Amino acid sequence: MLIGQYAHTLDIKNRLSLPSKFKKVLGEKVVVSRGLDSCLYLFTISEWESIASKLSGQSVGNADSRDINRFFLSGAVEIDIDSAGRILLPDFLRDFAKLQNKLDSKVILAGLYSKVEIWDEKIWEEKQKNISQNADKVAAKLQELGMI
Repeated sequence: MLIGQYAHTLDIKNRLSLPSKFKKVLGEKVVVSRGLDSCLYLFTISEWESIASKLSGQSVGNADSRDINRFFLSGAVEIDIDSAGRILLPDFLRDFAKLQNKLDSKVILAGLYSKVEIWDEKIWEEKQKNISQNADKVAAKLQELGMI
């Protein structure tokens, strides 16, 4: 299970250390893809295979399906986790999520059970602020789902 929020930095070589609790779940390789809301998604290989199978099974006759496949599948990379527990983020993914390897710039890794979202700290903080300001809508949705 991938849960919790952790702040790390990208090193000068664009490597990102994974939280030790995540490393136990992830294995030796992961898939990182473009995500929604200007973040990256990180999946275990088995979780990615399930998602990719569903995505690629969509009709090519539907323009939205083709665009979704282009966004997620062409924007995904299989990445080895090195012996120090780091992943090397390709430039195009780092640029997509506006991740910087500056000393004062943090990257947030947010565990969402079956995936990890990777965020620029400032974008993450803004997203969290927006969620907090819309607590009533969030509560209504949770109630609609039967969770509260």
